[in-house]
Amino acid sequence: MILNRVEAPQKHAIESIDLIEPQVFDYDNGLKMFLFQTEEVDLVKVEFIFDNVFNALQSPLLNPCLSGMLKEGTLTRMSAQIAEEIDFYGAYLIPEYGYDQMSLNLYSLPKYLPKVLHIVQDILKNAIFPEEELETFKRNNKQKLQVSLQKNDFVARRLFYKSLFGDEHYYGYTPDVESYDSLTRESLLELYKKEIQPKNCTLIVSGNVSADLITQIEELFVADWRNSQLYSKDSLFLLADVEPQNIVEERTDALQSAIRLGMPMINRTHDDFPAVQFVNTLFGGYFGSRLMRNIREEKGYTYSIGSAVASLKYTGFFTIASEVAAESTALTMLEIEKEFDILCSIVPDEAEVELVRNYILGSMMGSLESIFSHADKFKAVYFYGMTNDYYKQYNTVIRSMTAEKVLQIAQKYFNFNQLVQIVVGKMN
Repeated sequence: MILNRVEAPQKHAIESIDLIEPQVFDYDNGLKMFLFQTEEVDLVKVEFIFDNVFNALQSPLLNPCLSGMLKEGTLTRMSAQIAEEIDFYGAYLIPEYGYDQMSLNLYSLPKYLPKVLHIVQDILKNAIFPEEELETFKRNNKQKLQVSLQKNDFVARRLFYKSLFGDEHYYGYTPDVESYDSLTRESLLELYKKEIQPKNCTLIVSGNVSADLITQIEELFVADWRNSQLYSKDSLFLLADVEPQNIVEERTDALQSAIRLGMPMINRTHDDFPAVQFVNTLFGGYFGSRLMRNIREEKGYTYSIGSAVASLKYTGFFTIASEVAAESTALTMLEIEKEFDILCSIVPDEAEVELVRNYILGSMMGSLESIFSHADKFKAVYFYGMTNDYYKQYNTVIRSMTAEKVLQIAQKYFNFNQLVQIVVGKMN
């Protein structure tokens, strides 16, 4: 059949979003496993996800250090040996750290997974955080921080989180170079025993997983993995009330200024969250957004500007970020304020609303290209105590957004006078 390149393809409205539901395994040692099985790929991804454990007396720097050093040695393997064995089997073992959880993510061919899982079990049961490796970690991170503190965007981001969440909450913690000196092997081992254990672990397994592989997982991480008596849930630190403020850190030699604006926002558990995401997308959340059209395309003040709505365990936040020519800093801030005024006072065109709706729904469908994407979507709601039913609600809200609803949500949640405003560079 010859393609007709004269006529455009027919458009089809996105009616529903269908997500794969995992098989659920609850084990006696507290481990919970969610399995997304397919034979369409010859790959397995295994994610060991742990809730971050905090208490008010420990340094928040301990938690990212725990993640960063998890592969640095066990009772029977040095860090180099762990790396060599993982490479030998063509696998990848990647620790990741976030505000609310940390994870150890394994990618492996199914035929080598049993071998690699033995290495992971050794790490989760027998990590020792060697003193020499800890000193290397501290030295490397001090150097990275010293370099990063010369970058305007990095400093603006630090000031933003500190202003938004306060010094008393680990969301707002910003380490200094000297902070790394407080890290000790003893404190890391204590946190490791509290946090890295089965009843604090969610296991998400996706890919070509056979019954034999499930049995192997159960042998290593259920039958042969026990809990420590030191486990305790994290302390719930109260978030400070945020006062709108303007912070300018002048850098006389700056060619560019880093801009960060934002405020606390609802998180994914709130019924209005999909509608807030819709308004954010229209405002600054994609390449065709109002902020991009005005400040990049029309004014030429920057190469890129965007806004985002982020969801955390205890809160959410809205943020705008950009780097602009130093001589355009004040003009950029003025244009952002103008866009807020328009957003909160004028009903948008139906054509713009339809464009944003199609973009969001199309992006959602496009993000479900593999079994691993379905696992990611599940993970994004599970840790908020939610199910995949969230996406049915999400789809309904996005499809039902009108121009009037956009204005209503904008007036309710997008208040320029509530913003924390950070500029690092020049305020010309």
